[in-house]
Amino acid sequence: MPSRTVLPAGVSSTSFARALGELREVVGAAYVLADRDELAPYEKIMIPAAEDDYEPSGAILPASVEHVQGVLAVCSKYKVPLWPISTGRNFGYGSAAPATRGQLILDLKRMDRILEVDPVLCTALVEPGVTYQQLQDHLKEHNSALWLDFPGDGPLVGPVGNTLERGTGSTPYADHLAHACGMEVVLADGRVLRTGMGSLPGSASWQVFKYGYGPYLDGLFTQSNFGIVTKLGLWLMPAPAAYRTLLVRYWDDQGLAAAVETARPLRLSGTIPNPCRLSNATLMLTEVMRRAELFQGSGPVPNDAIFAAARQHGIAPWNLTFSLYGTLEQIGPSLDIVTRAFESSGGEIVSDYHDGSQSNELNLSSFGLLNWVGGGGLAWLAPVSPARGGDAIRQRDIARTVLAMHGMDYLAVPTVCGRDLHHLTALVFDYGDLQARQRAKDCLRDLAAAFTDNGYGLHRAGIGLMDQVARSYGAIRRDVNRALKRALDPNGILAPGKSGIHR
Repeated sequence: MPSRTVLPAGVSSTSFARALGELREVVGAAYVLADRDELAPYEKIMIPAAEDDYEPSGAILPASVEHVQGVLAVCSKYKVPLWPISTGRNFGYGSAAPATRGQLILDLKRMDRILEVDPVLCTALVEPGVTYQQLQDHLKEHNSALWLDFPGDGPLVGPVGNTLERGTGSTPYADHLAHACGMEVVLADGRVLRTGMGSLPGSASWQVFKYGYGPYLDGLFTQSNFGIVTKLGLWLMPAPAAYRTLLVRYWDDQGLAAAVETARPLRLSGTIPNPCRLSNATLMLTEVMRRAELFQGSGPVPNDAIFAAARQHGIAPWNLTFSLYGTLEQIGPSLDIVTRAFESSGGEIVSDYHDGSQSNELNLSSFGLLNWVGGGGLAWLAPVSPARGGDAIRQRDIARTVLAMHGMDYLAVPTVCGRDLHHLTALVFDYGDLQARQRAKDCLRDLAAAFTDNGYGLHRAGIGLMDQVARSYGAIRRDVNRALKRALDPNGILAPGKSGIHR
């Protein structure tokens, strides 16, 4: 088998070979990967960049906290950088690849125990390798009346990795970090920190009260490179007695503003308990057809062609979905309130709509958008704005303008979370077409800059955008992050460049 030639920055081939030898003694030779064919699963990045720019130097698969501590000791000794992943399926943001070339992947998928599920307090404690599919199967096996909240790629990913990226879902528990409670973190020097109530020896309240005593630390270990999370507490949603999912169609492109203005007060009052997701016509068309069936010309598909094709499939320019949960007696009055509100704003209501993501149903429907162009290229942008109709229209226009400059289509899911709106935007392209990949790369950079220049900061970034997004938040923010990094990881071995944080 050919040997991997990529070395960590500043590490000689001799030192790296010695490090790999010692790592094999820690986790076992079968769980230290350094050959090219073994590393292929870690190199499919999907984002518009060359895979060679993000090649890892190897991968190591620990099975316990003690293994992680041993790995850290060896890597600290030889100054080998580690890129921790849970399931490695951060699709559209770089998947399993590290932020900089030559890092050693610390793949935590063997740490896949569901340590505890409390059906009374509705909590769970899991390791990073646990997937949503695995946890849901466990709940079903034990006839548990608890729901999970899934991201769009739910069966393949896990709650630890998604929560640490501050991912979101579709039910009332959609803010995953807000519904996490208690972390176990291995620090760079091998010490094990339990946050919140977990720092108390023999604590009986680790998964039920977030804060403990003193500073609240959990946020430090999300979107950062300050430690390795090896356990995470989750709050699970009690299964409702009933639910009703609604679709509201706005047949005017400007209806986006009316939809946002109507949804916001209903979200803030709690009448609608989950995020209100607005899918544009192009995104919904990806479920029923391919781009080439609709348009063969250059540049983005014209809006008139999009809207005409969408209407044939009962798809409006903007399609809002949300759910009502509770007993039938609770749902009835709420249904009357939301029906009046959305119909008054020009929306057309479909009152018995199916959307499995809002009802504890795992599926991979979100990957349908890859069929629009084909070729497996995907990158997400996640700019945040106030939940105002004017801001949503402004973001729409920014996105359309920049995307059109690069010949790309506007596929978006603006979502009213509460006071905030996340204008999630997808770039899909043929990864194997070098020109298409370069266009997407330029577009991604320009679109991120256009959003931030207009005051719409990104709340999440892929490996190709991390430094750019970090710079947009200013020098003081970067200085504070750097100070934390130096205090907690003085050798700088944990995920260099993660979220634009450098030593």
